[in-house]
Amino acid sequence: MASTVFLGFIALSLWLAIRAGKGRGSQSVHDFFVASRQFGAWLVFFLAAGEIYSIGTMVGFPGGIYAKGPTYGVWFLGYILLAYPIGYFVGPKIWEAGKRYNAITLPDLFKGHFASRGLELIVAISALVFLLPWGQLQFTGLVAALKGLGWNFNPVYLIMISALLAFAYIAIAGVRASAYIAILKDILMVAAIVITGVAVAWEAGVEPVFRAASQHVSNAMNAHQLTFSMSTMLFQSLGFYVMPFAIQNFFTAKSANTIRRSQVVMPLYMLMYPFLVVASYYAIAQNVPLGSPNEAFFTAVVHLLPPWLVGLVAAGASLSGLLVLAGICLAIGPVVTRNLLPNMPETRQKASAKVVIGLYLLLSIGMTLATPNLMLTLINMTYYGVTQFFPGVIAIVFGLRVSARAIASGLLVGQVLAVVLYALNVDIAGLNLGLVCLAANVLVVFLANPGAGRKHVHADLIHSNDS
Repeated sequence: MASTVFLGFIALSLWLAIRAGKGRGSQSVHDFFVASRQFGAWLVFFLAAGEIYSIGTMVGFPGGIYAKGPTYGVWFLGYILLAYPIGYFVGPKIWEAGKRYNAITLPDLFKGHFASRGLELIVAISALVFLLPWGQLQFTGLVAALKGLGWNFNPVYLIMISALLAFAYIAIAGVRASAYIAILKDILMVAAIVITGVAVAWEAGVEPVFRAASQHVSNAMNAHQLTFSMSTMLFQSLGFYVMPFAIQNFFTAKSANTIRRSQVVMPLYMLMYPFLVVASYYAIAQNVPLGSPNEAFFTAVVHLLPPWLVGLVAAGASLSGLLVLAGICLAIGPVVTRNLLPNMPETRQKASAKVVIGLYLLLSIGMTLATPNLMLTLINMTYYGVTQFFPGVIAIVFGLRVSARAIASGLLVGQVLAVVLYALNVDIAGLNLGLVCLAANVLVVFLANPGAGRKHVHADLIHSNDS
């Protein structure tokens, strides 16, 4: 029964992808990757939420609560809540810059504003390097989710099927398919989490579960842990919306106000986290032996829900991972075809990007199976590297007069320093290493560009005045 429900929802997601592409004919490259900047507030909302609340919401968050206690939840919830106000104020300006420079990718923004091929290449290459492990994370999460549900599939087959489904979504209708599937995914994910939390409260009671769990977990944080937690929340909130796929999601909106409206309602998703905590504490209170903390949420699912609801949970978890995987692919493809290969005509970019996406999925599969430990180590570096784009993005959206050389220097210093400090396992007063590297990045920008901070007059305005 569970398998039937699961397969039914997967089939429904494919139908939604086909429906999204119906009547669109041969999509242009802008329509394929950023929906020709036509999405309204609700589609932008579901698309963004679909990639924010991913497989990690159902696997990583409960697993962290199970393994490390509620202090893990403080960090997890804190950085997302801090990021939303940044998205509200900066997101519309990113959209405006994207429209001004006709941008599809993050490197397009840097190319349009700074008119520097060198900086465009640095941003494009570093975006690819630091995003590569993110796909492997989704594969790992999918395997953990279905294993936690007791579905003992061969991981090789599961990973290959997941890759084929993600590619199918993209090939059918690009970002439009992702947006439509995100609606189904969010309904399933929220329903699964709420139903599981309610089942725990009904069967075991909230107070007994919390009381039993309190004997095994601690709320205490020493000064070192508190410093790390607070600095991590600040650092990751700054990097939240400069992820290449997050930038690309902003570009799909039909106006700057569309983004503001979508950001206002985004925090409502946080209402599902108490249900996740209850489910995590159930696994602790029942003293269920787990193969991995990642199975914490699914312990309550398997023990308390009927088979058809287990199928619903499996579908929600799978679509959560697949949607993020599709979003990463939609970001990586055009970075290669537009920014690394700039002379490629737009008529060939969409088809070529599909080839790039296929190769990326194959690479992710190969690395997942061959050297999973290496990729999991690199995942820890993703935020360290990507957040170093933040000073450059701020310079672009606020029109600051900063040279391309200064931005490139700061970016490289921040990213290289992050890799070195992480590899050496350096501890700097308990601070998040990425935040230290970001500070070094900003310092280099100011030293390399003493006039940083003054308003930049856009080249298109200069040309219009000359004419």
